[in-house]
Amino acid sequence: MTRAIPTEPGILAFHKRCEDFYPADAIDASIAQQRQWYDALCAEFDAPSPEGLTRQDEIVGGRIPLRRYRPAAIATQTRVFYIHGGGFVVGSLQSHDAICAELAHAAKAELVSVDYRLAPEHVWPAAFDDCFEVLKSLLADGRPLVIAGDSAGGNLAAGVVLKARAEAIGGIAGQVLIYPGLGGDLVSGSYSEMAQAPGLSTADVSYYRDMLKAPADNAFAHPLKADELSGLPPAYITSAHFDPLRDDAAHYAQRLIAAGVNVTYRDEAQMIHAWLRARHMSEGAREGFLNLCRGVSGLVGTL
Repeated sequence: MTRAIPTEPGILAFHKRCEDFYPADAIDASIAQQRQWYDALCAEFDAPSPEGLTRQDEIVGGRIPLRRYRPAAIATQTRVFYIHGGGFVVGSLQSHDAICAELAHAAKAELVSVDYRLAPEHVWPAAFDDCFEVLKSLLADGRPLVIAGDSAGGNLAAGVVLKARAEAIGGIAGQVLIYPGLGGDLVSGSYSEMAQAPGLSTADVSYYRDMLKAPADNAFAHPLKADELSGLPPAYITSAHFDPLRDDAAHYAQRLIAAGVNVTYRDEAQMIHAWLRARHMSEGAREGFLNLCRGVSGLVGTL
């Protein structure tokens, strides 16, 4: 099978730069080495902070680190709760710091990110429980929020929204899922077509699932397995065309729409997994990020 790759020069240059820091066979290395490579990669794509934005680090529940971003202009009481990606294995408050800062600035909303526990030291449901605990803490003051996440963070965001519905917890104004992994079958559709896609392979997805050790039949861990999706908050969902996770996003969007949920779905035609980091060097990623910012702004009420 011919390997499917994009043609946009910017995203190809981004991929080459990524592999200089995080090789294609990174999952064969130790967990410590993977995290060292990932941290170096994230630092390489750091960006200047928006003028006037402030950060404050806190601890929730005596153990879960948070970072609050307050842009110079805040135009809504609705907050954004952001959950970072990284295959449940890598990533931190710092890895997505610039992305969170720019998103808060663009949406004119306070944003809170979480440093959940990582696998394999902490398997399912540790990360999920951390995110759900933070969600309840943020909602305790009565202010609504939009929950967002990329990749593994998109999985956690979708799962937390499902659990909040199951427990009749209100206050979630929207969900934003950025190239999320939602529990697809690993053998059909984009998992087959994009099995060797640049940036993330189907074998990588399988590896990260093995690290997490989530029950195969648990809908909070695999939101596509949820029987019923009605009554969920409106969603902005974006996928990368050259990504084995593409169909997870598309299928979830289709099911939400069929259940009566208001959904905006975009498949970024020339993008690969993790294109958020390419927003300052790829035209497609720049456009995708602008549309993401508009989607978040619409959900928090600042558009």
